[in-house]
Amino acid sequence: MVKNALQAQLLKAGLVDNKKAKKLSKQAQHEQRTGQSNEAELKAKIEQDKQEKISKDQALNQEKQKVLDEKALKASIIQMIAQHKIKDTDGDVVYQFIDGTIKKIYLNQQIYNALVSGSLVIAKESDHYAFLPKALAERINEKMTGFIISTNAEKNEQVTDEEDPYAAYVIPDDLMW
Repeated sequence: MVKNALQAQLLKAGLVDNKKAKKLSKQAQHEQRTGQSNEAELKAKIEQDKQEKISKDQALNQEKQKVLDEKALKASIIQMIAQHKIKDTDGDVVYQFIDGTIKKIYLNQQIYNALVSGSLVIAKESDHYAFLPKALAERINEKMTGFIISTNAEKNEQVTDEEDPYAAYVIPDDLMW
């Protein structure tokens, strides 16, 4: 009846009686059975923790990758602005636009006319302003907003009322007083 050699020795020595040995063996069997079920629960918990860690790491990696992609996009837009900006724009004609506050820049007449007509736009280039063709500005705006400051294309497409008696007399945007 005794399954353990130690129990047999304790019985022979008279330290433990038969009832106590049976009770201990049953208790050991019970612990062994419940210990196995605890092992299964423990394995399931470890697997669940491992899956949670993997999903958390994936979320962190996606967030880091998103930040890196945004930085790369910003750098490519800044590079596009630097490569395609129109140089030699200094002149005597004043052009005013809004970038938080009203800004005033001096341009030559050709750049001024292009800005007023809407074929050129103003883009922010770090601390300065750059003048870009409208098509490039639209591509930049599709990728990321915040770089293009002023476009006159929307302002030139005014909707006129049919009953307006002065509809034939369009007031130009560049009217100087």
